[in-house]
Amino acid sequence: MAVPQRRISKTRKRLRRTHFKLNVSGLVTCPNCGTMIKSHHVCPKCGFYDGKAVYLNGKVVTKDAEKKAAQAGKKSTRKPAKKSSSVKAEPKAE
Repeated sequence: MAVPQRRISKTRKRLRRTHFKLNVSGLVTCPNCGTMIKSHHVCPKCGFYDGKAVYLNGKVVTKDAEKKAAQAGKKSTRKPAKKSSSVKAEPKAE
């Protein structure tokens, strides 16, 4: 059986173990909300992938649903134009 000839000091042991560590690879920041996510995965917080909404409120977003939501949003958010009173510009004093 192999037996060490000398005791290894704490410093030498720790220097040897500096490379024996775990590293987290493949994490990037979400461009939409800024959380750390796995690359090439949908963000679990905001549901965006590649700058597009994939999940909204736990539901899968399709192109048809996006178009309907956009059209419904445009119709419901549109406000009638207000009639503004005509404001006369004051003449500039020279």
